[in-house]
Amino acid sequence: MPNRKQKFDNGDICHTILRGIDGKTIFRDTDDYFRGIFSIYEFNNVNPVNIFRRRQEIKRIKEIQKQERRGPTSSRRGRASYDTSDGITSKLLDGRDKFVNVLAFCFMPNHLHLLLEQIKDDGITRYMKKVGTGYASYFNKKYERKGYLFQNRFLAVKINGNTQLEIVFNYIHANAISLFDKNWESGKIDNVKKALDFLKEFKWSSYQDYIGKKNFPSVTERDFLLKVLGGTEKSKKSVEEWVESKRDYLNKDFQELFLEKN
Repeated sequence: MPNRKQKFDNGDICHTILRGIDGKTIFRDTDDYFRGIFSIYEFNNVNPVNIFRRRQEIKRIKEIQKQERRGPTSSRRGRASYDTSDGITSKLLDGRDKFVNVLAFCFMPNHLHLLLEQIKDDGITRYMKKVGTGYASYFNKKYERKGYLFQNRFLAVKINGNTQLEIVFNYIHANAISLFDKNWESGKIDNVKKALDFLKEFKWSSYQDYIGKKNFPSVTERDFLLKVLGGTEKSKKSVEEWVESKRDYLNKDFQELFLEKN
């Protein structure tokens, strides 16, 4: 993934999209999705990351957790408690020196969306490169393939103001509807209620965590967006109204947002 000419300042918030090369599927099964989630968390670290070692550490933490649930209080003395959720540990001995704050995400079969706040110099570019390289290494090894997995450059658009933030928040999380109803991409939807139910159960995004259903709580920093949007219920209402009005990425608001040069 070559260096970008586009630069971002610390504090900038950007919507980034990383696509499989030639539209290729990058998440083929559940394990791939879990590895993707693991990657956007673990590779958010200026320091070198040894995935095997980190997975062993998580395994050890889970064993400690099991012992804590089984054993008497005295056996837990001197041990930290850890909260886990569906394959990713919510509270690790987190020594990460982060490039970015991950505000929201959505994984699709052939691409992924990330809403990022830069907190280190050149952090967005460095983070995206590390995620792309790290996940591609796993994918190529698993499927015995060689070569590039992702397009050479990720799409990145700087977000300006709370209105754009709300638009992007809704778009990222509603993106998964296209897996439920193919008409969504043309701005149509056959059954709004079923589509919204689908979103509530869709595991591979940050939406569940934003609406109060614990999924991958450690991956995202949600306080800022929850404050902008007015809390959990208003975040949910914002997405629902977006879907009900069938405002997909072809609508005027979203076109204006993404007419910026990348």
